[in-house]
Amino acid sequence: MSRRGKCGGRILLHVGLIICALGYLLPLFVMLSTSFKSLDEIRSGNLLSFPDEVTVEPWIAAWRTACVGLSCNGLKGYFWNSVAIAVPAVAISTTLGALNGYVLTKWRFRGHNLVFAMMVFACFIPFQVVLVPMAQVLGFLGLADTRLGLVFVHVIYGLGFTTLFFRNYYGVFPDELFKAAMIDGASFFQTFFRIALPNSVPIIVVTVIWQFTNIWNDFLFGASFTAGHSAPVTVALNNLVNSSTGVKEYNVHMAAAMIAALPTLLVYVLAGRFFVRGLMAGSVKG
Repeated sequence: MSRRGKCGGRILLHVGLIICALGYLLPLFVMLSTSFKSLDEIRSGNLLSFPDEVTVEPWIAAWRTACVGLSCNGLKGYFWNSVAIAVPAVAISTTLGALNGYVLTKWRFRGHNLVFAMMVFACFIPFQVVLVPMAQVLGFLGLADTRLGLVFVHVIYGLGFTTLFFRNYYGVFPDELFKAAMIDGASFFQTFFRIALPNSVPIIVVTVIWQFTNIWNDFLFGASFTAGHSAPVTVALNNLVNSSTGVKEYNVHMAAAMIAALPTLLVYVLAGRFFVRGLMAGSVKG
């Protein structure tokens, strides 16, 4: 192919990519611009137009007046609920996944492949299937309608994914590296903490992003196992939109949606490239 043909192909490719990007970003732009408009401007203006007069009142109202059930205490309380649920759940599931992946890769006990297969199988069980038995377990443990109960649920459900990530990553580590450490006197778990874990930064980033996104965006578990003041921000957002009576405050709803989505947006903007690198890090041996 001539240079002119290659240049034309690249131009078409970039134009296509730009069009696709604009299509994906259009809803985000509508949400963001609407959240800074007054209700009068929304009724009389163009949905795709920039705000004539920027106002932050919808953001303040969304932060302060979210409703769950019959109580309205501000979206901020439920936002911090999500933080208090996501941070420990991500930390615990990542740590346990790293240990599981290391053990299932470097400790060849009888039935290790069956154990791993069962954990991977658990990844494909639909959320709806586990709702009733999980509710019974939470009730038995006294964790129903608590943030700690949701942490427990997300750790259990995410453990299969985190184990899968770390097992595949450690599978390409040379066995000679671990054998040399053991010859030097390191125990099995000392080898994990001194060699495997310090070299696991790429897959840790992948796991943290994956788990944080799933936990933060979860609605089903939050709506099923919590109510009132222990609910996460996704449940508060849903109730804020659905509890509005009379005039729909679209600007407040859009601002609330942006507040709920900001953490995951920031995670992917700031660490998205590391996510792709981490996925590729364990894909090629050698």
